[in-house]
Amino acid sequence: MDLGLFMMPLHRPGKAWSQALAEDREAIVLADGLGYGEAWIGEHFSSKAEQIPSPMMFLATLIHATRNIRLGTGVVNLPHHHPVVVAAEAALFDQLSGGRLMLGIGPGGLMSDGELFGDEDMAARYAITMESLEIILQLWREDAPLNIEGRHWNIKMEREIWPQAGVGQFPKPLQKPHPPIAMAMVGPGGPTAAFIAERDYIPISANFVPIENIEGQQRAYGQARERLGRPVDHGVWRVCRNILIAQSDTHAEELLSDPDGTLAFYFRYLRGVRRIADFRDQQQAPPETLNAFLEVDQALKDCVIAGSVKTVTDRLIALVDRLGPFGTLVSVGHDWDDADLWRDSMTALAVDVMPAVSQHADSLGS
Repeated sequence: MDLGLFMMPLHRPGKAWSQALAEDREAIVLADGLGYGEAWIGEHFSSKAEQIPSPMMFLATLIHATRNIRLGTGVVNLPHHHPVVVAAEAALFDQLSGGRLMLGIGPGGLMSDGELFGDEDMAARYAITMESLEIILQLWREDAPLNIEGRHWNIKMEREIWPQAGVGQFPKPLQKPHPPIAMAMVGPGGPTAAFIAERDYIPISANFVPIENIEGQQRAYGQARERLGRPVDHGVWRVCRNILIAQSDTHAEELLSDPDGTLAFYFRYLRGVRRIADFRDQQQAPPETLNAFLEVDQALKDCVIAGSVKTVTDRLIALVDRLGPFGTLVSVGHDWDDADLWRDSMTALAVDVMPAVSQHADSLGS
């Protein structure tokens, strides 16, 4: 079992952007040094708490600051971009990084971004995402002459081409046929799981859903693979969890019980942005009130694995027993309100916890 890192990233809105960016970069450099296999960065345009509008631009600053870690977009929200731009920039990044790009794509989950770009309906955004992806793949396969007539984009390049001079040739990624493509799942299965299974893409189970949802995703994915007559490869599966290794179980309980602690703030924000219309008149309420309204305590119970090295190890082994062996455990990066705490947690996860968890997963796989 491999170890990865995912960051939206999500910071306190009062934190200076430069400091937040520096901490995010430091986290990925640290992860690379500790042997994490991959790092995923999200994309958001309209929130001070989630301040990276271009994951590829941000990750490009880490190409030469890291050695081995693969760099993933988590995700590029395709309805907010022209597919020619995404195809070209992803190909460029893959070339610059020596083939380390993992392209996570999706429809976008931040509703303020949807409003900003004029695509508030999720079903419509999903349809745009699927069309955009097909165009991107076609641009990576083919050169001009090209005439793509879609519902959302019409892309044409037939006359102004000069093949001998390279005019009409599109940027191509280093990895063939293209970089690995990943999609995140939130609900317990559905059409996304079937689509991932059909295309041999990477399934990523979100960190803010209960384990029951992940079990449902696995069932839907497995059933789709069975219908296709293809084996289920659990090695491609990414399971994201919020993990905090503290000095002791008591210390972890204190951190989790803080109504305005980092993890409580994270889930209050995450649940709040999905329900802004429900509490417009309470947005200035104290953390305790909002936490109760948004059921933050339940989210902490469902989605956070925290405690001492032993406790976290035992809980991750129990997770593997419940889900079965999977390819990569993706730990979520949170705001470094206490930088030493989170650095130490990342280190302990890689050095003290994962060897035992991986050994256990291997024993089940054999």
